[in-house]
Amino acid sequence: MALDSAKKREIIAKFAKHEGDTGSPAVQIALLSERISYLTDHLKEHKKDHASRLGLLKLVGQRKRLLRYLKKKDYELYNRVVSELGIRG
Repeated sequence: MALDSAKKREIIAKFAKHEGDTGSPAVQIALLSERISYLTDHLKEHKKDHASRLGLLKLVGQRKRLLRYLKKKDYELYNRVVSELGIRG
């Protein structure tokens, strides 16, 4: 399930660098983290949903690559994003 538009706008507003910023690494990481948490909860209930499990693993890998990129480019922003999202970096 995709994020509803209100929740998505809220996340984008929190992590955007400027108005209309939807593609910066911080925003992408925040959106991926929300989808990852949703899929994690889904898989706790539906243990045999292997298609969603594979999708979850792809999302986690994508977020990991974005975090690695952000860590190299802007370490302060990386620390802020990791602490606000509560993920291990």
